[in-house]
Amino acid sequence: MIGILRLVAETGETGLSVVAATSRFFRHIYRFSVLTAQAVSQWHLVFRNPDLTIVQMFNLGVESLPLVAIIALFLGSETVIQAVYQMAGIVPMRYLGVLVCKSLTTELCPVITSMVVAGRVATGIAAEIGTMKTTEQLDAMRVLRLDPVRYLIVPKLVACVIMLPIIVIAGEFVAFLGSIVTVALSVNIAMHTYLSGLRLFFDAGDLYIGIVKTLVFGAIIALTGAHFGLEAKDGAQGVGTATTRAVITAAVLILVFDFVIAVLVL
Repeated sequence: MIGILRLVAETGETGLSVVAATSRFFRHIYRFSVLTAQAVSQWHLVFRNPDLTIVQMFNLGVESLPLVAIIALFLGSETVIQAVYQMAGIVPMRYLGVLVCKSLTTELCPVITSMVVAGRVATGIAAEIGTMKTTEQLDAMRVLRLDPVRYLIVPKLVACVIMLPIIVIAGEFVAFLGSIVTVALSVNIAMHTYLSGLRLFFDAGDLYIGIVKTLVFGAIIALTGAHFGLEAKDGAQGVGTATTRAVITAAVLILVFDFVIAVLVL
C-alpha cells in the first residue's frame, strides 16, 4: 500500500514538473515575441542616436574579428582535410575545390561563425542587461522615461544584424586562405587544379544565401541575449544562469532557422 502511494506521489510530482516546464516554455515564447515586436517597431529610432549603434558595432562586431579569424582559419583547413578523406578513391580530386567552396559559403562559415559569435555576444548582452536589471538600473531608466528597449536593445539588434554578415564574409576569406595553405602543404594536388575547382560551378546565389542566413542569425543572437538578460533575477547567480541559457538558446535557434531557411530556399 505504501509503495502504491509513493508511486502515485511521484507520478503527481512528475506531472506537476512537466506542467511547470511547459508553462515556462510558453511564457518565454510569449515574452520573446513581445520583445521582438517592440524592438522591430522601434528600429527606426536608431537614427536619432547613431552613436549608440556605432559603439555596439565596434564592441559586438569588430572585437569579435580576431576570434572569428582563428576559428575560420582552422575551419578552412579542416574542411580540406575532411573533403580529401571523404573523396579519396571515389571522387576525382579536381572537384576538391568545388566541395570546399560549396561547404564554406553556404553552410559551414555562416553557421559556425554565427555560433562562435553567439558564444561571445549573446552571453555579453545577457550579462550586461541582467546585471542592470538585478541592480535596478533598468527601473531607474524607466523612472527617467528612458525606454530600455530603445536605448539598450535596439542598438544591439541593429549592430548584430549589420556586423554579422561582415564578420562572416571576413571569416570566409580567412577560411579560403586556410584551405589554400593546407592544400599547398599537405594535399597531393596542383594548386592550379584546386583554384580552378574553387571557381568551377561557383554560384553567387550560394554566397547570398549564406549572407541572408546571417541577417537572421544576428537578430537571433541579439534578441536572445536581451531576452534572457531581462529575465535574470536573484543577483549574480541569476545573471550567470541567464548567460548560460542565452548562449544555449541562441545556438539551438541558429540551427533551427538554418534548417528552415534551407528548406525554404534550397
